[in-house]
Amino acid sequence: VFDSVNATYSDFKSHFAKRLSAEVPVASSPITTRWRQSQTRALSSDSFGEEQSTTYLPEASGSVLKTTPEKETCTLGSCKEPPKTPSKGISETSNSALHFCKAPHAMDRDWRENVASKGQKCLKQLFVTQKVVQQANGKMQLCEQSQCVWKGCKDGVRDESFHLKRSSDINDSILQPEVKIHLTGLRNDYYLNILDWSFQNLVAIALGSAVYIWNGENCNGIETIDLSLTCNYISSVSWIKEGTCLAVGTSEGEVQLWDVVTKKRLRNMLGHLSVVGALSWNHFILSSGSRLGRVYHHDVRVAQHHVGTLRHKQAVCALKWSPDGRLLSSGCSDGLLTIWPHDPGASAQGQPLKVIPQSTAVKAMDWCPWQSGVLAIGGGMKDGCLYILDINAGKSIQTPSTNSQICSLIWLPKTKEIATGLGTPKNDVTVWTCPTVSRSGGFFGHRGRVLHLALSPDQTRVFSAAADGTASVWNCY
Repeated sequence: VFDSVNATYSDFKSHFAKRLSAEVPVASSPITTRWRQSQTRALSSDSFGEEQSTTYLPEASGSVLKTTPEKETCTLGSCKEPPKTPSKGISETSNSALHFCKAPHAMDRDWRENVASKGQKCLKQLFVTQKVVQQANGKMQLCEQSQCVWKGCKDGVRDESFHLKRSSDINDSILQPEVKIHLTGLRNDYYLNILDWSFQNLVAIALGSAVYIWNGENCNGIETIDLSLTCNYISSVSWIKEGTCLAVGTSEGEVQLWDVVTKKRLRNMLGHLSVVGALSWNHFILSSGSRLGRVYHHDVRVAQHHVGTLRHKQAVCALKWSPDGRLLSSGCSDGLLTIWPHDPGASAQGQPLKVIPQSTAVKAMDWCPWQSGVLAIGGGMKDGCLYILDINAGKSIQTPSTNSQICSLIWLPKTKEIATGLGTPKNDVTVWTCPTVSRSGGFFGHRGRVLHLALSPDQTRVFSAAADGTASVWNCY
């Protein structure tokens, strides 16, 4: 027991320091940790898994991978104030440390109250900072042709001569878009997958922190699902084949399921600690990949949705289940294409069927819909080639370099072709015939790299979205 009467100043100082170190943490955060957040979420939210590694994205030209400035935020104990000097009367009237300072229990109580008030101040500063850096919602608007006030349409004459010159350099057939759409808030990020076209003829595209739903049948009826209160931006979208359920991956690591008819969130599946950049459905199994290299399998029919985990060393850029559901392909920023067997209950120590190294990040990737085990991948900035891989036979076909980054690709089953979205300097959609993989045509109209492509359910139209803020619908049949 500490003797507060006979104790010297050095004894009191030592005892007081021990109390501080024993009862008060060195530093604490005003932000509730994720494991505590998971306990206070709604019953529809679930938590699992843990990601611990970090990643580097070598292909991130134009991608947004900036950290949020922290100068406006602080942690408890770090918001320091100048030390207060005791009043002259008190310090000079006594030589006893017990009179110079307050009693230990009083000081401890004041310290806690001071920390609590500073914590509230830090929280307010944090919320202000998050509100400032949060992405504003985008906008999706159909082009009104001659009456359009969008800047890109005012430069129509310049664009027309620009495209005619480019198309004359290559002897390709020139296709004109059926519909042109202006996009505001589209992120120029190579590693995101924010466009998908459903079997119900609905196009979903993420602009900032909102998903825009466009009716591909009548070319109107734009609806919005706003997630601005829960995320900074949306990083991936994917439709389930069996209905109108849309899976949404966020920059905060959440995977949400939405009914687009009622505009209600069905559930929120937690677990990732980084951007969820890729999603892929296999019936009722949803696979999600993050920038920390984790792939989680979710069975959306059960409460404990997390049924399996796959591990990569670098960021997952692309995920695709094969049409027959037997194989899962994953592309990473370290240039590894990995083929996994159908095993939703796989553990993190599970072994892939094949690992195929590439010279650049593997992001543009799609399975052939009419030939089993055939996969197309596009090379990045330092490669620029289109590869057709026969996974079963171990053979591959390679095109000459396009001298551009292949940002996206899709198969065109009706014409047995492949469409690739190219980056700078071409910024167009190139069509390749199969199996010769020779260039047969192109879609011209974008002035930024074509980041995303999607195919209509009747397989006759292509939706392209580019970094210049334009989207087009092309008739490919």
